[in-house]
Amino acid sequence: MRTPSRTTFVFVHGASSNARAWGPLQNELALLGFRSHAVDLPGHGDRADSPAAYYRQPQDVAALAAAPSPLRRITLQDNVTHVVDTLRRLAEWGPVVLVGNSFGGLTISAVANAAPDLLDRVVYLSALCLSDQAMLTEPWDVEDDNLLDAAAARIAVPDVRDAGVARLNYRSAHADPAVFAELKTAIMADGTDHQFRLLLDSLDPDENYSMLEPAALVRVDGWGRVPHTYVRLSEDRSITPAVQDYMIGKADALTPHNPFQVHTLAASHVGYFSRPQVFAELLTSLV
Repeated sequence: MRTPSRTTFVFVHGASSNARAWGPLQNELALLGFRSHAVDLPGHGDRADSPAAYYRQPQDVAALAAAPSPLRRITLQDNVTHVVDTLRRLAEWGPVVLVGNSFGGLTISAVANAAPDLLDRVVYLSALCLSDQAMLTEPWDVEDDNLLDAAAARIAVPDVRDAGVARLNYRSAHADPAVFAELKTAIMADGTDHQFRLLLDSLDPDENYSMLEPAALVRVDGWGRVPHTYVRLSEDRSITPAVQDYMIGKADALTPHNPFQVHTLAASHVGYFSRPQVFAELLTSLV
């Protein structure tokens, strides 16, 4: 018989991130007796050949812009295939809860559509949940006063050659206190400067925004069969609470028979990195 202590949490990172971001939360879960696994999506983390120019000091911005992206030709289906293969291996040992943050919501939605029988629950930590084709093509009917767009524009690398890929020079923020403060306010205002430096140095420069495609939309016949939880982050200035609530409402209208279970934490966009104990306690309460 399966027991709650054998539940495995599988973590899917957000944009320009990787498995390293989940380390503090995984440590807290281990202290509570729970298993976890953090994936590197294709082209990210240990599965990436990131541009060498990103790590060299001083940086050569022209070389950084010209370097090919490890995300070129990678699709949302590649993400799904990788995560589903991971879930199949883990499901043998007990229940699996799939957790995603931010841009990782697109992947966990597509995975839940593809393999609902492998999942006991899917959890969105202030993550994208798209449930309507218009959400891909039309402006959203919600005020979005996020701080991330402007901060990201200040570190964007121009003239990247690979279609759909955005390249952000996170490491340049170390040399500009104003940019550092702006990014920290947008992403992790509830952490220390030291914690944010650690996060910045763990990030990948590239993200492939062609993942915003119809296959990322949640479906009644797949995702709609899986219990799902949305963890609202009330201090999030990257995906604001108003935008989070908009996505929750749209998804609940699609599956009124299986609405989101909603919890709220007073945390930033990546509060799971700066305050992992709070997130661990909430996640374990779900199982």
